[in-house]
Amino acid sequence: MAMYSLPIHLIDCHVARPSSQNLGEFEYLALKRSSKKIYSGQWRIVTGKVEQSESAWQAARREVKEETQFDDFRFFVVPFVSSFYEWESDHLNSIPVFLALVNQDINPMLNDEHCDFRWCLIEDIVNLLDWPAQRDGARAVENLLKSREELISSVEIL
Repeated sequence: MAMYSLPIHLIDCHVARPSSQNLGEFEYLALKRSSKKIYSGQWRIVTGKVEQSESAWQAARREVKEETQFDDFRFFVVPFVSSFYEWESDHLNSIPVFLALVNQDINPMLNDEHCDFRWCLIEDIVNLLDWPAQRDGARAVENLLKSREELISSVEIL
């Protein structure tokens, strides 16, 4: 039987940290797009394109580093696939979702793609994010982080 795999062109990566204010909760990083960039003014998560020489998970790690300067984090594949349709190219994108879990009380150093950031509890980031699939991805990340350690460990990328 032949295997069929959709090409992966894009990634989504949520960045989270344990909340210092709300014990047992997590805060999620929202990034505001710069005025001269695509999706200007929108609140989003770390996103990016997969380069020809890398896998989707490698692209996600690279994008986290480029967009936030974070390089010390636990890294997970989230059991959720985001998707959206591009009408100009008549293309349906299936986007793997990842999680970068950083230490408490660390803030990003933004590149030129973003002009502002916020750390949000789950309800706040779901209300802040503009793209429905990214809101659904945030909920999937929250469910993962509240799961049994066996599940969390099984999706960690080492």
